[in-house]
Amino acid sequence: RRPQVWEGYLDDVRKRGSSCGAVIEVVASGVAPGLGDPVYDKLDADLAKALMSINAVKGVEIGDGFATAAMSGLENADEMRMRDGAPNFLSNHAGGILGGISTGQDIVCRLAVKPTSSILTPVRSIDRLGNEVELRTTGRHDPCVGIRATPVAEAMVACVLADHLLRHRAQCG
Repeated sequence: RRPQVWEGYLDDVRKRGSSCGAVIEVVASGVAPGLGDPVYDKLDADLAKALMSINAVKGVEIGDGFATAAMSGLENADEMRMRDGAPNFLSNHAGGILGGISTGQDIVCRLAVKPTSSILTPVRSIDRLGNEVELRTTGRHDPCVGIRATPVAEAMVACVLADHLLRHRAQCG
């Protein structure tokens, strides 16, 4: 969304005493090809684990992720050609990782952040005895924690990539 529209939307959510979720995209450019492992230390698996460990994250996709379920094999194939004497991918549906190993393309990760449950609007629950109660959170709370999660997601991706780069250097020199 455009910044002005986004600010207005968040202000409306805040005034209603609610919260909203977000989708965050992190793109890592210039990552060397060959990082990762095809079985036990897949780069995409490590990225997904790191991103899922962030509070409020409920989903992660690499590249086109869930959209690939509706594609044919041909549509999803990241075909290659030679360009200027080097291999060149014609697309990046896999998000820069094929078979658990980086391809040298941009690594694209998206994560879904849930709306925070600490909202000013009363919500129904039960107490420890099983009695029905209404809970109301007081104080100041963010209408969207996705804003605060963005630099955390960027840092997590950087940590995973640095870890894989160091492992690669240790194994390959």
